[in-house]
Amino acid sequence: MRFRHPDGSTVHLAYCTNVHPAEDLDGIRAQLDDYAVPIRERLGAGRLGLGLWLAREVATALLHDERALKRLRAELDARGLEVVTLNGFPYRGFQQPVVKHAVYRPDWTEAARLEYTLDLARLLTRLLPEDVDQGSVSTLPLGWRRPWPPERQHAARARLDELARGLATITAERGRAVRVGIEPEPGCVVETTEQAATHLADVGTEHLGLCLDACHLAVGFEDPRQAWERLRAAGLPVVKTQASCALEVPDPRDPAALATLNSFVEPRFLHQTRERTAGRPRGVDDLDEALSAHRPLPGHGPWRVHFHVPLHADPPAPLTTTRPVLAASLETLLGGSTARTRHVEVETYTWQVLPEHQRPTGGPVAGIAAELDWTRRHLLALGLTEEHP
Repeated sequence: MRFRHPDGSTVHLAYCTNVHPAEDLDGIRAQLDDYAVPIRERLGAGRLGLGLWLAREVATALLHDERALKRLRAELDARGLEVVTLNGFPYRGFQQPVVKHAVYRPDWTEAARLEYTLDLARLLTRLLPEDVDQGSVSTLPLGWRRPWPPERQHAARARLDELARGLATITAERGRAVRVGIEPEPGCVVETTEQAATHLADVGTEHLGLCLDACHLAVGFEDPRQAWERLRAAGLPVVKTQASCALEVPDPRDPAALATLNSFVEPRFLHQTRERTAGRPRGVDDLDEALSAHRPLPGHGPWRVHFHVPLHADPPAPLTTTRPVLAASLETLLGGSTARTRHVEVETYTWQVLPEHQRPTGGPVAGIAAELDWTRRHLLALGLTEEHP
């Protein structure tokens, strides 16, 4: 889906396919008919954007099979689907029964992460629509924060410098640019926009910037406008924005809230939990830890949980979501006279691990279509107009 910003630029809206488990070419192609086309049809849209996730093995297969790559591009076109952004955060196994910390490996100290990201950039130059000259790839925020001694930081920065040079070469060779957005996430080396400004100072911003995830921003209790001003001052562009909501607990001392929150404990993903305090938020690395008997979080302020919940739907009371932070993020980035980001990706990858009563009738197709419709209506309210193919 494409939108025209008042400044004349095109803003692309997509949903991220890391919600689907396929990690081979047949599975990727099946996703198009099983999910993407039905979602497009529910929306009544002539064109639907996909934030495609290609696991390491799929990316390798496409790079070594020209016929398969051409076929994938043709199948996207034939179904009214387009790809301008790739999610390069998970490397493989993102919908395995247990993911947890594995999603952060390999990290940016390792050659495998650099090679994978450059391979995605090469593939994206071949998947971009003919009338689009710039794509984006999102990636992890260097790595998990422990252990992270100075030598690992130096190694990661050296990899990022290599990445910038590699992206410049790809642009020169292919005539189409791909920028990589580093995505701050709770618990990682780069958890907040403040840390991004510190750890990513002087990166090659012609090719590198940030992927700003609204859920992660909210879990860190960051104000979207202040976050943007901090990034602007540091010279870090917002390469991509992920439309997402976190779970919020207004009063974690309420037994009913804790009982309801307990239904969101599940074994697949990490659900970092933060409590608002007078200073920096206080946090733990997973929801079950926050709910444990010794209560590591005192409960004097609201909790926010890194659990991507549907954009358009409310959880059972007394829980809420950080939808206001998402709305403020979109307004900050797209509500003014200039578009401060041009790629928006809806990224709720948790449909299969939501509590049973929270899963939509109609499954992920219905849920994702409703999320895209919520985002579309919000963009239109900000003054953008929808482009139709």
